[in-house]
Amino acid sequence: MTAHQHKIRVYYEDTDAGGVVYHAGYLRFAERARTEALRDLGVPHAELVTLHGLIFMVRRAKLDYLAPSRLDDSLTIATRLVSLHAASVVLRQTAMRDGSVICDAELTLVCVRQDNVRPARIPPRWRAALAELMEN
Repeated sequence: MTAHQHKIRVYYEDTDAGGVVYHAGYLRFAERARTEALRDLGVPHAELVTLHGLIFMVRRAKLDYLAPSRLDDSLTIATRLVSLHAASVVLRQTAMRDGSVICDAELTLVCVRQDNVRPARIPPRWRAALAELMEN
């Protein structure tokens, strides 16, 4: 696997007063796609918490909005690995409509201990799964 693909439908709740997807909506779409990517790779977020007491937190988000998306659009969110470090990961997530990129995001996630929010090494199973998303 090089990129995980997740389909999302734009609902009324995702749009602003102008009828387009509100800018923060793309962050929610990206979060859902990351969650599903990990689940599909066999390493769900919930298991990271229960087995290791760890969570991923967004440290940095850079988004480029290229075209609007509207109510009832069908989007595909592609998730790819850019880089993987001991306690952090950089992912590129693109929102596409009909094969055209409408939002391009680069997100840095840090693995932290749930109890004290201190950085922690990403467990081996999660590292191996994330590596499957490496960009070509």
